[in-house]
Amino acid sequence: MIEKHFIEQGMKKLELDNYLEKQLNRAGFTKSEIVKTPLVTRIVVNVTRPGLAIGKSGSNITQLTETIGRRFKIDNPQLEIKEIENPEIDAQAVANKMKALIERGFSWRSIVFRSVNDAKMAGAQGLEIILSGKIAGKAGRKRKQRIAFGYMKKAGEQAKLVDYGKASAYPKVGAIGVKVKIVKPGTIFPDKEKIKDYIKRREDLKEAEKEANEEKEASEEKKEEIKNEEKTEEPKKEEKKEKVSIEKKVEVKKEKAKVEKKAEETKKEVSKKEEKIEEKK
Repeated sequence: MIEKHFIEQGMKKLELDNYLEKQLNRAGFTKSEIVKTPLVTRIVVNVTRPGLAIGKSGSNITQLTETIGRRFKIDNPQLEIKEIENPEIDAQAVANKMKALIERGFSWRSIVFRSVNDAKMAGAQGLEIILSGKIAGKAGRKRKQRIAFGYMKKAGEQAKLVDYGKASAYPKVGAIGVKVKIVKPGTIFPDKEKIKDYIKRREDLKEAEKEANEEKEASEEKKEEIKNEEKTEEPKKEEKKEKVSIEKKVEVKKEKAKVEKKAEETKKEVSKKEEKIEEKK
């Protein structure tokens, strides 16, 4: 059954995420992506602190790749560490940070206030944090607290565009669950988009594509012109070379004639001197 194969893949992915979360907890692990290629199986690991994940001269990565290949039976695994550019608007990174601060003993109100301000400064469209558990202290009962701002989608296909993360903190008082939902700055919901803006954006894209194609054609025409000029210049260069070679040959012949003339003149002078000497004798 093909469904069984997909379930096995999902279980393997879940086990791998749990293992990487334990090993790269200090590095701020959020999620992993598996990309299969004909040669290797690339595992992209998203972390907030890549220096701790890589280790000294890459020792941590080599050890992780060996254990992953042996434990999860992945053929030719290759780990790739990817840094999260804006951890303030990454839901899982925010949840992990809140969990770590709650376990250290900080007040949940100050933690939530700080994370909400950071998300606002980073340009998030909306944020929702739900804390549930022993947030009231030792004597208090468990309860739920919701903190939100901005725009948020909770139902339908559009809810998949919202970034979601969760974590469980275990302070001395009792367990506290953390759920974080963030609408990132670049997300565009279909029901919020206006038709005129969409048409204008499409027209701008078409114009940009046309300009790019025209530039390509112009560059190709320039290349062809340069090639044609080179082709026309080649016979001219050969003609020049032939002319130069002919001129050189003519000069060489002239120099030879001059030398022969000088030799004849010297011979005549020598013969005249010999005749004069014989007459004196």
